[in-house]
Amino acid sequence: MNASSLCRPTGAVAWLKTACALAALTLSSHALAQYPERPITMVVPFPPGGVADTVARPVADALSRELGQSVVIENKAGAGGAIGIGSAANAKPDGYTILLSLSSISILPEADKILERKAAFQLDQFKPIGRITADPTVLVVRADAPWKTAKEFIEDARKNPEDITYGSSGIYGTMHVPMEMLAQASGVKLSHIPYTGAGPAVAALLGGHVQALATGPASALQQIKAGKLRALAHWGDKPLDSMPDVPSLSSLGYDAKFIQWSGVFVPAATPPEAIDTLSAAVQKIAANPDFQKTMLGTGSPLDFQNAADFDAYWKADSQSIAKAVQKMGKVD
Repeated sequence: MNASSLCRPTGAVAWLKTACALAALTLSSHALAQYPERPITMVVPFPPGGVADTVARPVADALSRELGQSVVIENKAGAGGAIGIGSAANAKPDGYTILLSLSSISILPEADKILERKAAFQLDQFKPIGRITADPTVLVVRADAPWKTAKEFIEDARKNPEDITYGSSGIYGTMHVPMEMLAQASGVKLSHIPYTGAGPAVAALLGGHVQALATGPASALQQIKAGKLRALAHWGDKPLDSMPDVPSLSSLGYDAKFIQWSGVFVPAATPPEAIDTLSAAVQKIAANPDFQKTMLGTGSPLDFQNAADFDAYWKADSQSIAKAVQKMGKVD
């Protein structure tokens, strides 16, 4: 039975109209309460193996259990994350497409302005659900590289302009912007080689195709523990729990800070009921000790913010990132 079948014209009087309205409201509310009724797609705008994918998998798994429906990851890599983020921005806003993005979501619209190209998306096309992690980017090189410290790396780069190569997840991505910030702060020139994501960039470093990376701890920690990579410094302002002996660039005298956070978003027109359900589910899994332990094991410990706090943080961070990108200007 539905509301319309209860309310066919029968010379209805006021009480019948009221009953029909209440029936419609009850049935509508019942339908909304069923969300989610089918699997949810989580778009990850980078290939497997990078920070976004490493964070997304435990989040999707925990959400699946909490919501009682599968949360299926769909890696849509390319253009520094713009392809995947753009697809999520233009997805049907019904609560069945969500996005796990890095802070590159704040970089790309500003980069589009500088490059005078059509934007793949705008920030107001999304509503934040919750921040999951917030890690300073880490400067890593191969374990057999000649540099044992960040100062040695920078001094070599100063003596040999553009000789040192570094990989990234794409132009103006979260691996490109911090390296350019370091180059500006230290007065050196490095050679940039973009890849389709952090995973391929890390693979390129391990294979000796590039000499350095700026990446989140999650995508490098296991390789560091295995003795294949070495961390020289990070872009944060306090010691890293996963790498307490690695110094910050600011402590070494370089004005370069960059936080690579991850967060869950939905298209802005998603129904409030779905947004509330997702927000509550993300907040609940974030409070789960087992989930916290899982995230710690990835190298990106949980640094959760609920929807309201994340919204405020995102707005402020976007403004800061926009200024950094503007300072970079047009780059290749």
